[in-house]
Amino acid sequence: MSRSVCLSRNLFPLLLVVTVLIPFACASGPYQIGSANTVTADPNVARPSTTPCVVQLFSGAQFFDFNVENFSYAPPSACPGPWAKVVLEADINLNAGIQYDRTANFWLGPVNIYFGTTAEPSPNLGPSWHIENDLTDYSSIFYTAQSGQADIGNTLCCGLTSTIFASASLEFYPLSTGQTAPVTADVVFPLSAGSSGGTVALGSTSSTLAGTFTMPTNVQSAYLDVYAQSQSSDEFWYTCVPSDVASELQSCGNTGFRETEITIDGQPAGVAPVYPWIFTGGIDPYLWFPIPGVQTLNFTPYRVNLTPFAGVLSNGQPHTVSLSVYNANNYFSATASLLLYLDPATTQITGGVTQDTLAAPSPVVTENLNVQPAFIRGKVSVSSRRSFVISGYANTSRGKVTTKVAQTTNFSNTQDFNITGNEYVQEISLVSGVSSTATTLGGGAATAVTSQTFNFPLLLDISQVVQSNGNINQTTNATQNYQSSVRTVQKDKVLYTSSLVNAAQHKDTLEFDSSFNLLGNTGQSSAQQYDYSDSTGAGYDCALSAAANALAWFSPGCAQ
Repeated sequence: MSRSVCLSRNLFPLLLVVTVLIPFACASGPYQIGSANTVTADPNVARPSTTPCVVQLFSGAQFFDFNVENFSYAPPSACPGPWAKVVLEADINLNAGIQYDRTANFWLGPVNIYFGTTAEPSPNLGPSWHIENDLTDYSSIFYTAQSGQADIGNTLCCGLTSTIFASASLEFYPLSTGQTAPVTADVVFPLSAGSSGGTVALGSTSSTLAGTFTMPTNVQSAYLDVYAQSQSSDEFWYTCVPSDVASELQSCGNTGFRETEITIDGQPAGVAPVYPWIFTGGIDPYLWFPIPGVQTLNFTPYRVNLTPFAGVLSNGQPHTVSLSVYNANNYFSATASLLLYLDPATTQITGGVTQDTLAAPSPVVTENLNVQPAFIRGKVSVSSRRSFVISGYANTSRGKVTTKVAQTTNFSNTQDFNITGNEYVQEISLVSGVSSTATTLGGGAATAVTSQTFNFPLLLDISQVVQSNGNINQTTNATQNYQSSVRTVQKDKVLYTSSLVNAAQHKDTLEFDSSFNLLGNTGQSSAQQYDYSDSTGAGYDCALSAAANALAWFSPGCAQ
């Protein structure tokens, strides 16, 4: 359950009770001007031209007492596979009322197939929204009949009144005549809580989520899809400060730096940045009507390239893949999926890791505060920058193949404070970036280099000011981005490029009287822009804007 405990300021705990009472007119439709219903600029999954077989997982499931929805899955007999594409579709809604944002997980067996959070309702609006995930890479899990589970932790106790309803199905698209099946993972191993799935809570740096597997002996490449969702005291981890000044700054500790570390048999194997997702009850719920934060409803996992370890993973011995969150402060909700791609022309691959310079992070903390009885002003910051190389080889049916992953991670979080008797201002500038290259050589093919960049900047300004009449205004400005690019070159020829930018801007002011009763909000505005293109000619460009908590405009490129 993602509960917006809100930031640990004097005012924020109050918002848990009052800010869900937001009156809006009822509305329907994904892009209806004047509507307060939940909308995003996110695209639907592109579909092949063939007619899919649809397998309903569950329909009209109700979540109201921390219950789960169990379902049975069977492969579609009319579409036996391999498939051109596998797509998860889900529709989620709440009745009008009072409810918090909640974490949502769908599982097929122990494998996660959806991870996100829900929108909050109001007494006059029951929001509804649509989710789609491309699960083609996970095709191997769909050939076997098995049970599944949907978990949206929700309750109707304690004055909460909104039930969450959800339906979900899988679409299996056959190959068209003459079409070659896409390359997908031959085996998927889950890192989850058990045979029916479930996330695992990581409460500190030493907490781990691990899976021990004896893998096929012909692994030629491997990847780990990682989810690390901030919860409870860590929900607003990007607002946290060094523990020695947490008390006077009225904030959480362990600094504003978090990062996911991956190991194989205890050996450092990769790094996954933590995206600063903000849920729809976070900070100020008015910010997220009708446009939620970036990826709030449907998280994107971070994929870690573990191919340098392919030769080791193929040795027929059990291996433990583990992840942890550096500086976790109770807690992160984590799951991951290990995707293995096999060499069909051999039953045994040998090899080893030849270079691994990845070390534990060593963040640098800077404090420049002027602490006086009447005010506190100044900055605290934390930064972590490191470069590493992991290289390994695998003796495949095509010969010796060497894979070298070189990566630089760059993180900084600077927080500017101005605290007086009548004012609390915190301005956050977070930069989180990853730049990596994966070089593959040998195996009878020309050397190929895939370069990837990811950038997750966040600007967050929060200002609480006591007015001359004793009322209190809290103004929040939030700017989120998710940026990625990919470029693959082989023998000086560019094989593939892609670029994705998902950006959003939100602003609102909450108004309280001197007794901390919510009076309303003013000045709300928000916008989202989603822009994608790649060298195959695929492209998508959608922009939305809202004012006074209602959709005001959408661009022609937005899907209807």
